Amino acid sequence: MMQLIHQTHASRRRSTMPKTAFLLLMLVVTAVSAQETPTTDDSPRSEISMYSAQQKPAMGYAPVNGISMYYEVHGSGEPAVLLHGAFMTITNTWDGWISELSKTRKVIAVEMQGHGRTADIARDMTAENFADDVAALLDHLKIPRADLIGYSMGGGVAMQCAIRHPDKVRKVVVISSPARRDGVVKEGADALKTLTPDLFMGSPIEVEYKKLSPTPDDFPKFIRHMVTSGATGHEISADELKATTAPMLFIFGDADGIRLEHVAEMFRLKGGGVHGDLGPRSASRLTVLPDTTHVTLLQRRAIIVPMVNDFLDAKP
Repeated sequence: MMQLIHQTHASRRRSTMPKTAFLLLMLVVTAVSAQETPTTDDSPRSEISMYSAQQKPAMGYAPVNGISMYYEVHGSGEPAVLLHGAFMTITNTWDGWISELSKTRKVIAVEMQGHGRTADIARDMTAENFADDVAALLDHLKIPRADLIGYSMGGGVAMQCAIRHPDKVRKVVVISSPARRDGVVKEGADALKTLTPDLFMGSPIEVEYKKLSPTPDDFPKFIRHMVTSGATGHEISADELKATTAPMLFIFGDADGIRLEHVAEMFRLKGGGVHGDLGPRSASRLTVLPDTTHVTLLQRRAIIVPMVNDFLDAKP
């Protein structure tokens, strides 16, 4: 229902909105709306109880690098950190994923600077800064090393963490995230540059922000901060990605807005592209799902979660 209301509201503004920006926003809105789970209780504990039918998660705030980072811990076993996409939260990125992944491992889901229940600060929202926050969170939780699973922006954070804090990262799952800005197809890159707070008015992303954020009136400021920070930060060079020691599972859709040439390059840098019947295979892996977009990747968890578990459980 919320998606339909937003689409009706957006149709009245469509003529003044750049076509690529409107389409991109609709993709983001569809991703969030498709995963919303109705609830009759507005309390935070009721909101997140949908993640695990077995038990309530442990929740807390970690003081790391000047922010108070919200996190949840689900299940038990080897630790895996979930890193959400840009503008998103634990709720609208990982609904359904946590309950599956936490059956066999300890899942630590976080909300990064300015997102969800973690307040923003006067610091660029770069993958490097977010990666440093993740490393500091692991120290706070007394977890020496963990697997990282990141979607979109979160995938870039996971790769940066493997570069900047290699001793803290065992394996990395990168879901639809490029190593460099030129890895995104042109129309997608152009659309990202045109995002404004007005494009999100009435969307589930704005509703979620106002519901969870400690500064619910700062949504326009949050969007502007994200967009301006998107032009900053260090891109991952070929040498940096190649030098990482953590095996990586790259998961992309064949229509997810990341150039397939770039996907192949990332996999080759991690030892892929060899003839596995004639010699050793790379510890890293590549999956490209057919008829799958950046948004619908999140809806393919029945296919992706078993592959993730197999990758994380694989022995050298």
